[in-house]
Amino acid sequence: HFGLWDRGLLRAGYAADVVVFDYDGLDHVATVDDPHHYARGVEHVLVNGTLVVDDGEHTGARPGRHLRRA
Repeated sequence: HFGLWDRGLLRAGYAADVVVFDYDGLDHVATVDDPHHYARGVEHVLVNGTLVVDDGEHTGARPGRHLRRA
């Protein structure tokens, strides 16, 4: 629909966006007064196949990019 041929599947050569989380441990900890916190239970996040969150900590990687409509 959007012309993003390299999305939607975990396959070599495709852009992988994956989140690994603990469903039972998932909880938000941010508040209106203190909003800068990741959700508890989110263990790993990969964006475009690059590890962005590892063991709940941001790695400093910023592999995301703006996607133009095809």
